[in-house]
Amino acid sequence: MGNRIKDKVAIVTGGAGGIGSATGTVFCEEGGKVVLVDRDGVALDDAAARIRDTVPGATVLTVIADVANEISAADIAAKTLDGFGRIDVLVNNAGIRSYSPLAEASAQSWQEILGVNLLSYAFMSKAVIPAMRASRQGSIINISSTYAVTGRPSMGQYDATKAAILALTRTLAFEETPNGIRANAVCPGFTLTPFHVAKAQANGQSAEDLRTADIDGCLMRRWADPREVAYPILWLASDEASYITASTLMVDGGRPVV
Repeated sequence: MGNRIKDKVAIVTGGAGGIGSATGTVFCEEGGKVVLVDRDGVALDDAAARIRDTVPGATVLTVIADVANEISAADIAAKTLDGFGRIDVLVNNAGIRSYSPLAEASAQSWQEILGVNLLSYAFMSKAVIPAMRASRQGSIINISSTYAVTGRPSMGQYDATKAAILALTRTLAFEETPNGIRANAVCPGFTLTPFHVAKAQANGQSAEDLRTADIDGCLMRRWADPREVAYPILWLASDEASYITASTLMVDGGRPVV
């Protein structure tokens, strides 16, 4: 237990997922108050319950919402202000995937993935900026991917949104630094989230199989635990990173050099 973000109020979208719930946990461990947002209410309740069980006295508010909707984003910010009176940190982490070669990608799938993976980041940032400007402080942390800077087949829609997040982050930093708001991006590499575990189990592998697998796609040759991604997010949210903005932090076990 610590106080690296003591009394700071943080919104985490995609809060029911592996990186989102891990971020909520470490934020609470370090004295923060957390608003977890997800469209899956059951998974969201489970994530909040795990945090409360892990961190005695944790302050966790849950909001079921579709962050791809601008009205929902404004409502999330309003509920946070109603509950806590301030917004210090926004972690844009919500994301979906689409598996299709670009030559076959449909307009509907483009609209869906752009809505969640990119527009939600813009909508949520727009929703929290007034509160952050009022306090002259704030940290917006956008979760991208190492695939924002590398290519692969059949994931072009996902990768395009992750690359766009980096541009969005830089522009936010240019526009909001005079208002005391920092904006940075985190690019996780291979991260052992429940999504990947479920996918592996469907193929006859266990979570332990993944943990012990020798991965040749990064120097560390292993998956990251979600907490290993959450800690860099925590750092960017804290005052320890007060001179950091418009940056892209690679949390990938040395992937780009392989």
